[in-house]
Amino acid sequence: MNPATAGGLDTLTFLAVLAAALMHAGWNAIVKVGLDRFSSMLLIALVSMGLALSLIPVFPLPAAAAWPWVIGSGLLHTGYKLFLVQAYTHGDLSYVYPIARGTAPLIVAVVGVFALGEEIGTVGATGIALIGLGVVSMSLRGGGIGANRTAILWALGTTGFTASYTLADTIGARLSGTASGFVMWMFVVDGIAMSAFAVLARGRAAFGKLRPAWRSGLVAGVLSLGSYWVAVWAFTRAPVGLVAALRETSVLWAMLIGVLLLGERGGPWRWGAAAMIASGLILVRV
Repeated sequence: MNPATAGGLDTLTFLAVLAAALMHAGWNAIVKVGLDRFSSMLLIALVSMGLALSLIPVFPLPAAAAWPWVIGSGLLHTGYKLFLVQAYTHGDLSYVYPIARGTAPLIVAVVGVFALGEEIGTVGATGIALIGLGVVSMSLRGGGIGANRTAILWALGTTGFTASYTLADTIGARLSGTASGFVMWMFVVDGIAMSAFAVLARGRAAFGKLRPAWRSGLVAGVLSLGSYWVAVWAFTRAPVGLVAALRETSVLWAMLIGVLLLGERGGPWRWGAAAMIASGLILVRV
């Protein structure tokens, strides 16, 4: 049986995806570099594209069947960034984020089972549900609704892009014969698309604005590429629903960084959500 569709995660993949989630939390923390959100996203896309271009000669080209998925996935990643920026423009981060990220693994898991023939089992499905619910609960922090209807619609659109690019990357990477080659070319497409949109929306001045933040952008770009590189590699080794859920534990890492290193308050609500995510992690690994 193909290990990518069989239920369960081997230890290496499990630990690698947890490390990727930590990297994801890291670049999201670093991205607060004094730029507006669109400029921050553009900077990360450019840095990731530059790194990918430098690494492309090291890896084989993806198989011919994977190229439509490379292009499609790159465009989906760009759409995700643009929708997320709009969602944050209209609503609070604490409310937009759980809608945009927390529900996507549930969609991916369902599609993975019924469309890709993956097996995750009852225990794995319960773990995915707990992680998703924990992400939503932690991000809401027990507070009120901090977004209007427009923000909710943009966040739901972001969820669609997140689920879509996750599935596109899964199919494409499995067809490509080289997860690394696939993800490098995908980042190139994303970088080109983001650059084209920046020129259309803001003109060439959009790029000059990025110079003061290049150091933070470089670190964030490295973490962004590394995080998703590991995720795409994991898509070829385990059911996508399990991997997608594990990636969202970046919220747990972000909370621990905030509480243990930055002196933020945890509170019973957030610790309860953390326990829910941790329980989901245990079930996903079983």
